[in-house]
Amino acid sequence: MIDETFKVFVPAVIAFGVGIVSTPLLTSYLYRYKAWKKVGGKMALDGSKAVEFDKLHAENETRTPRMGGVIIWASTILTALCMWLIGTWAPERFGSLDFVSRSQTWIPLTTLIVGALVGLMNDILDVWDKSTSRGIPLSVRLSIVTILSLLIGSWFYTKLGVVAIGIPFFDVDLYLGWLIVPTFVLTSLFLYASGIIDGIDGLSGGVFASVFGAYAFIAFHQGQIDLAAFCTTLVGSILAFLWFNVPPARFWMTETGSMALTLTIASVAFLTDLKGAGNGVAVLPIVGILLVATVASSVIQILSKKIYRKKVFRIAPLHHHFEAIGWPSYKVTMRYWILSIVAAITGAAIAVAG
Repeated sequence: MIDETFKVFVPAVIAFGVGIVSTPLLTSYLYRYKAWKKVGGKMALDGSKAVEFDKLHAENETRTPRMGGVIIWASTILTALCMWLIGTWAPERFGSLDFVSRSQTWIPLTTLIVGALVGLMNDILDVWDKSTSRGIPLSVRLSIVTILSLLIGSWFYTKLGVVAIGIPFFDVDLYLGWLIVPTFVLTSLFLYASGIIDGIDGLSGGVFASVFGAYAFIAFHQGQIDLAAFCTTLVGSILAFLWFNVPPARFWMTETGSMALTLTIASVAFLTDLKGAGNGVAVLPIVGILLVATVASSVIQILSKKIYRKKVFRIAPLHHHFEAIGWPSYKVTMRYWILSIVAAITGAAIAVAG
């Protein structure tokens, strides 16, 4: 019988190895076919031209390949398949290495795959469209996220009986009943919006690795070993991506990675809540505090411009503001990594202690 700790960490190492080995093949393809935006620059969320962003990154957008997130989800899926094959080949010795289970990992795997495919389609259109490089309209992507979240939220409510979320350090839970469904939808939309953290070389990979590392620890403490193994597999895959994404980045994660990961975080957080007798949802704002800061800074900027006709930040989201005031991009990245690790440790400790 395989030890539980062994089961959790071996897939992470395999996923890292798969990502490291396969990345040169992907990057060769991306550079050969010039898989980057043909038109640089972005539009702000309020529809105006993102002048400050264009000063910082417009040039790189037309020479750095997109779709690097393929490494993350492909390595994770290949590792899951590998664990299944090994378990099938020698069930008595290695059968327990298979972490794909209906009760713990079907939902996050589904969100990972759907988010990855929709994001990949967006990235392909982004690269292929030589006139605007806009990809799938945002309204369509938001509709897809909403529909997927409704289905998964309904599954939590009707099939798994999730009707409340845990509150750390209190003996009572916040009862929501059917409102658990819209709560899950709103959480997914918020997290999807945080995907814009993929804006500086190396930044998003470090943050996402910390978040999934925290939830791997929470799930392991709850005895949800399959879910913990799934989370560590994602950490291994993200670290392989990050190896090639540190400055200067060989490619960017873009939508196929950020959409897959942000939607998966929502599923994992809810699975480590009352279903796992824990506080996965309540600690999400702590574990993912930099994702919260990313969305909050953008919202504050938009509201300030609409109401007061002036900007709070030089540029939003927050990480670009730090660049605009003179911080080198590598300094922003490193400090975000440090903060994300501290936040992950803090959130995991509260979830376990509470």
